[in-house]
Amino acid sequence: MSADNASEDESVGVLSEGASFDGAPAEQLSTNRRVFNLAWPVIGENFLQTMLGIVDTFLVARLGAASIAGVGTSLQVMFFVIAALSALSVGSSVLVAQAVGAHKFQRASDLARQSIVWSVCFSVPLALLGFFLADPILSVFGLEADVAAIASEYLKVTMGTVVVLVVLFIGGGVLRGAGDSRTPMQVTALANVINIFLTYGLIFGAWGLPELGAVGSAWATFLSRLLAVVLLLWAMSRGRSGITLNWRADWFPRIPVARSVLQIGIPAALEQVLMSAAFTVLTIVVASLGTAALAAHRIAFNALSLSFLPGFGFSIAATALVGQSVGARRLDQGSEAAHTAARWGAIWMGSMAVVFFLLATPIMRAFTDEAEVIRQGAASLRILAFSQPFWALLFVYAGSLRGLGNTSFPLRTNTVGIWSTVLLGWLTIAFWNGGLPEVWTAFILTSPVMAFILFRRFRQEIRNAPAPQPVAGD
Repeated sequence: MSADNASEDESVGVLSEGASFDGAPAEQLSTNRRVFNLAWPVIGENFLQTMLGIVDTFLVARLGAASIAGVGTSLQVMFFVIAALSALSVGSSVLVAQAVGAHKFQRASDLARQSIVWSVCFSVPLALLGFFLADPILSVFGLEADVAAIASEYLKVTMGTVVVLVVLFIGGGVLRGAGDSRTPMQVTALANVINIFLTYGLIFGAWGLPELGAVGSAWATFLSRLLAVVLLLWAMSRGRSGITLNWRADWFPRIPVARSVLQIGIPAALEQVLMSAAFTVLTIVVASLGTAALAAHRIAFNALSLSFLPGFGFSIAATALVGQSVGARRLDQGSEAAHTAARWGAIWMGSMAVVFFLLATPIMRAFTDEAEVIRQGAASLRILAFSQPFWALLFVYAGSLRGLGNTSFPLRTNTVGIWSTVLLGWLTIAFWNGGLPEVWTAFILTSPVMAFILFRRFRQEIRNAPAPQPVAGD
């Protein structure tokens, strides 16, 4: 047996242990268990991240509507930046999943190492540009002076420290592609506990920490994520689900590997960029309605993001399991996993939507006591709740297509869908004098169409999915 083969066989044992349920190998698990084993830690991790955002919003809200609007606007810009860097995350996650499915664990580890290297290469110059161009970028929102000042200060901190966020984002994506979603969740849990204390201390100057106001939330988030990155890289160096970061290996950026990752990742990244741009434009549209509407938009969307958690979790599970089925050449298992994930995602998001519809006003009151913000936010929550089950389906089937290596079709479908929504929202304001609730009504019209198109395309492609291509550099 060659050294490479011995390494592969050893990694198979690691995978079986890491992807097992009560000690059973992954191949022996029911589809429901395989989906849930991957999905629930992702849901838990995203829940922790969402709670982090909610806690931050709750604390910042104590400083007033201007602080909420300023922080929310800068975060919208950050979502756009993260989307631009998601090519590495998506591409490496899919290729790692396919490599793990084919029991090519050395290839998977190489991909993990190269993804981290290239994430730093791409994010450093972007961080510098974003820091120095923060004010011109925010000027397009037409913010009021006090809101713009807060947004600028917050954005400069988050942009200047974006490298840490991207490494954390990509490292977690690699592990999830390999079938390990528990390690990212555990790291996130610890980091978020620390972040809560840091956020309170740095905003209000508690426990001997400096009083920084709204920007204290940005510094707290950076410090907690820095800790998370250190813990995640340490865990990966010890080996997780066949992925091992060997610090003595070659860490020099290899263009052929990056090309293989980007071939899949660029369409997915472009999709995220265009969708983030659409939500940014939507924020600009909402800003024209005034500070109260902008604050309500931020709080309501932040609260409703809890409903997105099951959809994201089951989507990531579908991407990993479909990708592994391609590598193992068992597309029947990938198809079954995708449909199972879609079914459970719709059930969970539908249930959450009911809760948000019934408790819209109390939810808004938990964040603010400003009557106009509560009124607009509660009405918007009730409207957007109707689209949640359809969002679950489009999340999962888009993720399933990415697992097959097809990132171009979700790009076209989701981009056209979200920009159509923004256009409809603008039309309601420009021609029908609509408010924030009317803007969000457009989601009810577009999300069912997007979900059906993605489902239909996945059903067609799973029957004729191509075999995975060798990764350059293998």
